[in-house]
Amino acid sequence: MRILISNDDGIQAKGLEALVKAFCARKHTVIVSAPARQQSGMAHALNVGRPLELVRGEELAAKYGIEAWAVDGTPTDSVKLYLEALAEEKPDVVVSGINHGANLATDILYSGTVGAAMEGMLHDIASFAVSMDVDSTISYEEAAEEFATILERVMTAQKASDEPRPVFWNVNFPRAYMLGDDGRPQIVFGRQGKRDYHNAFQKQERTDGRIFYTVAGEIFDTDKSEPTDIYAVEHGYIAVTPLMVDLTDYVAIEKLLDR
Repeated sequence: MRILISNDDGIQAKGLEALVKAFCARKHTVIVSAPARQQSGMAHALNVGRPLELVRGEELAAKYGIEAWAVDGTPTDSVKLYLEALAEEKPDVVVSGINHGANLATDILYSGTVGAAMEGMLHDIASFAVSMDVDSTISYEEAAEEFATILERVMTAQKASDEPRPVFWNVNFPRAYMLGDDGRPQIVFGRQGKRDYHNAFQKQERTDGRIFYTVAGEIFDTDKSEPTDIYAVEHGYIAVTPLMVDLTDYVAIEKLLDR
């Protein structure tokens, strides 16, 4: 398979390299197009009218013999630029991650990791956002190996199915695995929960009178019931949430038509 890898932590991120290493070891064709620097929280932001500098990712290219690019832009810029301006052949899969920190519940809406994967989906390419808890005992290398197995199984099943629509999955690894009877990590499919933050903004007033606010805060989950991604990772499962980009409220449409 041809696999395009991006992220929002930047091209130097350990999680991204772990994916590169895992897929190269399995003899897949790997391309990297990722932000030149940290771009967390950028969601599906796109630069319009600003020139984007493109630099070869020499370190990854030399180490793994792959095509690699660092883009002075957002995660979405990185994927869109490659697919629409650089790619000579369309990739089979877009993978974004492995993110340093979970992307669960309503945090999905802010996530640059998910934003990069969404851009792949908008190009009708099977796309995956992959993240891991910051306090996880699972290494990036272990998570990358497990995810590579998951992806290969999914793509094999897709080829054999009559479903024309490519998958768009948000995948989160827990702090520690809940192993099944076969000794392997277990996967749970569920919906996104609801997450907010207490004291989300930290105020700082400088001596010169200028006032600054920093986004921080403590996690406050308002919906982490059993069917949710939050519940899954808290109980040691790999959480998978199938996503979609259609924001249409079909229930509202039906009600309006009924009127």
